[in-house]
Amino acid sequence: MKRIISFLAVLSVLAFSLLSLASCGRGKGVTVRYLNFKPEVAGKYEAIAKEYERETGVRLVIDTAAANTYEQTLLSRLPTSDAPTIFQINGPRSFSSFKDYLSDLKGTELYKHLSDPSLALEKDGKVYGVPYVVEGYGIIYNKKLMERYFSFAQKQTPYKSVEEIKSFDALSAVVRDMQKNKAALGIDGVFAATSLKSGEDWRWQTHLFNLPLSYELDEKKVDETASDYKDFEFLHSESFKRLFDLYIENSTTPKNTLGTKTVADSMAEFALEKCAMVQNGSWAYAQIASEAGNKVKAEDVGFLPLYMGGPGEETQGICIGTENYYAINAKASAEEKKAAEDFLWWLYSSERGKQFVREELGFIAPFDTFAEGDVPNDPLAKEVLRFMQSDTHENVPWRFSVIPSLRWKEDFGAALLSYAQGKKSFGSVVSDLKAGWKNESM
Repeated sequence: MKRIISFLAVLSVLAFSLLSLASCGRGKGVTVRYLNFKPEVAGKYEAIAKEYERETGVRLVIDTAAANTYEQTLLSRLPTSDAPTIFQINGPRSFSSFKDYLSDLKGTELYKHLSDPSLALEKDGKVYGVPYVVEGYGIIYNKKLMERYFSFAQKQTPYKSVEEIKSFDALSAVVRDMQKNKAALGIDGVFAATSLKSGEDWRWQTHLFNLPLSYELDEKKVDETASDYKDFEFLHSESFKRLFDLYIENSTTPKNTLGTKTVADSMAEFALEKCAMVQNGSWAYAQIASEAGNKVKAEDVGFLPLYMGGPGEETQGICIGTENYYAINAKASAEEKKAAEDFLWWLYSSERGKQFVREELGFIAPFDTFAEGDVPNDPLAKEVLRFMQSDTHENVPWRFSVIPSLRWKEDFGAALLSYAQGKKSFGSVVSDLKAGWKNESM
């Protein structure tokens, strides 16, 4: 009996040892720490971590910084033993702060499957940040109202469809003709109100401004990761003025009252079909759909590029970009880095991972592992994907991270309001902006 008991004891110890070894082998003894940027999705990342450990045995620890403290939290955590293996950076301005902790991700599967490699944060042939979600913005238009115009007997332009609008001249001709016939078309104006109330002007002082800024950075071949861009000249101010004037002159709202208008006002006008167009982004459809009395169906929503007569506009797409990049800690062990790479690849390539990305996080994922049906069920998200996959459009990247400060944006918005109200010339707006940029960059 003693021999049997001893034998069973040996078997038990052996079984336990084998189980432990198997567990270690399965999880590889590695813990991946992820410092999450957004508190509102912390619970969703916790669910992802549980599912990933269930499938792979690898432990994923989710840490979340408090709202508006991410960079401060990251700076304090990186030198410690609890440093994140995966963290987020927001673009070129983050590069100088965290460059010593950024691994080269060029050899990772995640980067290899990026739909548009130009979206990555790259310097000197190395990739330091891979975008994990993209958004896009342009001119949102109502297909039904546009078709009404193109079949209008009194139409004075040669264009027969939105697809033929491929330049500022074409856009301007159609918009001005529609504005002349707004009553017959059943609208109050072609464009929704240009929201110039303080705090509501980001669509112009940031998003619309991105285009002339991008043209200038490209022409000067500015390395946005090297230093702050101090030599801003607003070389394409006339292009900006062209489209901005088209907005305020062909709107639902007189120019002198735009200082009272908000983004919500603009989106309500579009939802209620008081206008045919509005500048905004892929995040805006939820606002349209939730508006009381909304008349705009999902299938009637599309995107046009922000044509303003700039260089290369014949192939210009919408503005697509991100302020959200994954980075892997360069000071982590080789084993930890590999585990981090494996997790990110699982999240964006496995069916379960993609389901989390699409349905729980609601991301437009910029990877070729996502088919057309793998995007959020949102018409503007699908439009962003269409432009990303287009062989005939060159989308405009988000470059506004080089703007020197929030104060500069606020001054720009106030100057645009003064211009719209006839209190300031556009030349004075440009002079003041250039001087303000120089002062901010000193």
